[in-house]
Amino acid sequence: MVDPSELSLLTQVTVFHNKRAFDQLVVKYQSPVRRFFLNQTGGDSQLSDDLAQDTFVKAYLNIAKFRGASSFSTWLYRIAYNVFYDYTRSHKVTEQIDQAVALRQTSNSDASLRMDLQQALAILSPAERTCITLQLMEGQPIDKISEITDMAEGTVKSHLSRGKQKLAMYLKKNGYK
Repeated sequence: MVDPSELSLLTQVTVFHNKRAFDQLVVKYQSPVRRFFLNQTGGDSQLSDDLAQDTFVKAYLNIAKFRGASSFSTWLYRIAYNVFYDYTRSHKVTEQIDQAVALRQTSNSDASLRMDLQQALAILSPAERTCITLQLMEGQPIDKISEITDMAEGTVKSHLSRGKQKLAMYLKKNGYK
């Protein structure tokens, strides 16, 4: 399940506490993890960077717990998912205010496909957004999404179906075909 080159790096990190080996894993996965957070946070790059950094710190501190039952990327995305879940749970009070400010800011700027997609993702429930982001933007298969989110595969499929319908309706309503 684990890529042999990753296994070598993971062994060096776990056994010898080789930070350079971990740096190589960070370089490989920082863009996908950051992209995951960008999609979850509505394009907030500063928050995405902070959450990605938290993810890699937690991964480094818990690397000895990685057992290889899944791929390293699945394990890392699970940590990222938990970091985002913890963040949203601790910031729930200000969430509605932040969304109102973000919508106001995007409506004052030039409309672009990226902004429209961010707004479309914002209408999804957190579970739908996570499943959509993991499948369509990160290329994760349903079984991996199930493992990352700790949801049943049927639940993941339901979130994907509802999320895709909502996205299609939103984008169609806003002039996309």
